[in-house]
Amino acid sequence: MPVQAYFLYTVTVLIWGSTWLAIKFQLGEVDPLVSVIYRFGIASLLLFGWCLLARARIRLRPAEHAFIALQGLCLFGINYWLVYWSEVYLTGGVVAVVFATMVFMNFLNARLFLRRSVAPVVVAGGVVGMIGVALLFWPEVESLSLGDGALRGLLFALASTYCASLGTIVATRNTVFGLPVISINAWGMFYGTLVLCVAGLVTGVEFHFPERTSYAVALLYLSVFGSIIAFGAYLRLLALIGPDRAGYNSMMTPLVALLISTFFEGYTWTVPAALGLVLIVAGNLLAMRRAAAPA
Repeated sequence: MPVQAYFLYTVTVLIWGSTWLAIKFQLGEVDPLVSVIYRFGIASLLLFGWCLLARARIRLRPAEHAFIALQGLCLFGINYWLVYWSEVYLTGGVVAVVFATMVFMNFLNARLFLRRSVAPVVVAGGVVGMIGVALLFWPEVESLSLGDGALRGLLFALASTYCASLGTIVATRNTVFGLPVISINAWGMFYGTLVLCVAGLVTGVEFHFPERTSYAVALLYLSVFGSIIAFGAYLRLLALIGPDRAGYNSMMTPLVALLISTFFEGYTWTVPAALGLVLIVAGNLLAMRRAAAPA
């Protein structure tokens, strides 16, 4: 795998792993959906400004807009709305386990829509990593009951994950066809923000901005690092190694989040969690061991 790909992969995993902590500073006063609208709205405006300064192509053909709108709908819009609904009924750990299945959804969707073959070693790495994620959040998985709306939450989480996978496939298609990443994300986040605004109006959420400095700082971090930098790196990563290997970051991200929580929130590691850590890392090394050429 190219050195650049290792760097981009590390950037996405570390940033998205840290966003879990940043999001906690936004909870309580504002509906989560509104916070996501602020996040991608600001990111989109900054990216359009960057495009103007860098003289990157902003004007796109209608067909290009259609595919970028689909990417924005799936990757920056509906999946975020659904995942927040899933967390109404499920714990964050269970949602993280469900979201880790995106690596397998990417295998399937890459085969269906991009005609890419999947190396057996990547599938094996995904299986090992999935077991690791389940062990990492074992107490929450073990206590899961399908009553009290949990089944509805699981369906929301699965739908969110599949939607994110489809967005990844469309993003791979957009980068392969030579569209500039900065323009793709500027327009994609714009379309995603529009979808979320419609969802907010339909559900009747209240739009307001807290006066807390911590909220503003967290929002700026999520907009610049969690959205502009991380998604920029992710799209370049898709073009380099494909959605199957790139999708493995859905397993590494919660691991990084728990490592950060260990230092800042006093998270206590258990034997199953430690074993899960080992399996996730082992699965990651297995999946990234060698890059197969797309079929």
